[in-house]
Amino acid sequence: MRTGVIVLGLMFLGIVPAVQAQPGMAAVPFLQIEPDSRATGMGNTGVALADNVAALFWNPAGLAFQQGVEASITHAQWLPQFKADLFYDYLVAKFHLPQVGTVGAHVTFLNLGEHEYRDADNNFLGTFRSYDLAVGFSYGALIAPGLGLGTGLRFIYSNLTPGVVVQGQEARAGTSIAADLGILYRLRPISLGAGSGQFSLGANLANLGPAIQYSDNAQADPLPTNLRLGWAFTWKADPEGRNVLSIANDFNKMLVRRDTTGRADPFYKALLTSWGPMDTPNGRLRLWQQFTLALGVEYWYNRLLALRTGYFYEDKNNGNRRFLTFGAGIRYNIFGVDFSYLYTLEEQHPLANTMRFSLLLDLSRR
Repeated sequence: MRTGVIVLGLMFLGIVPAVQAQPGMAAVPFLQIEPDSRATGMGNTGVALADNVAALFWNPAGLAFQQGVEASITHAQWLPQFKADLFYDYLVAKFHLPQVGTVGAHVTFLNLGEHEYRDADNNFLGTFRSYDLAVGFSYGALIAPGLGLGTGLRFIYSNLTPGVVVQGQEARAGTSIAADLGILYRLRPISLGAGSGQFSLGANLANLGPAIQYSDNAQADPLPTNLRLGWAFTWKADPEGRNVLSIANDFNKMLVRRDTTGRADPFYKALLTSWGPMDTPNGRLRLWQQFTLALGVEYWYNRLLALRTGYFYEDKNNGNRRFLTFGAGIRYNIFGVDFSYLYTLEEQHPLANTMRFSLLLDLSRR
């Protein structure tokens, strides 16, 4: 893609005043992109399920309940309405260590395409490519029957406007580190018909870390520190668990706070200050308006075929993302394929018609 959309980089340099706008505006938003096709087919739910390798994103505490070896890769054309060469890839794997717990690793890559660099008189000065990259590790272990804890650490490299000089400031790649903390509690199964049902509760505090800086000035932008809470109910219709129905519900809140001048609180301070009302260009944002809501359903038939659907809601003053999701999955031996499709309730939305494809290798099914 050759485009003059250099504003993206300038916002992170602190030159464009819009950077002082809405609450929750943070750097490296690619860390918030939901990576796996299964959970995105369920409306972006997963903090209380977290029962596959994608737990590294949704809730690392889910690794505590998992055995075996599993790997997955997800690919998606990003913002398809722009018809650009933006794409998102996520590679993840996990490995169980007896008497120790389960460890995992991931690589996240968002390609932002090729851009033209022009001066104030629109003279062409060259091209550059932009991308975001994160590499991380996670660990989860049981600390009591039904109770798992998990943590993760990632390195972030954000290369938005390399070598671009604006108002005497040279842009450089931003780097930072971030940590995750998760907890997952699964209640004892209860008899339900010929099978059994189980409730689970989960929470994940993600992207705790120092602000990221793209230039030599004092402006730095916070990471998208995020709190995800949720519950899930899984019903195994038969004793063997071949036919399974799952319902999940996630609540999500960004823990980022900016004052009226656009300066962001440090992440450790924003854990508290971000819970108050926030003034935005769209008005005063109340606490309940800062949450997003996600609801999803999944049905597995004979451990072979899955159908999924979900709904995602965000207040109109806080992004106004509202969409339905649909998905399907298939498993055969150690191989699996998942697909999800996003249908926005608003016409010409940038996320409209987003599709994700995930390939899975699960050696525990041998």
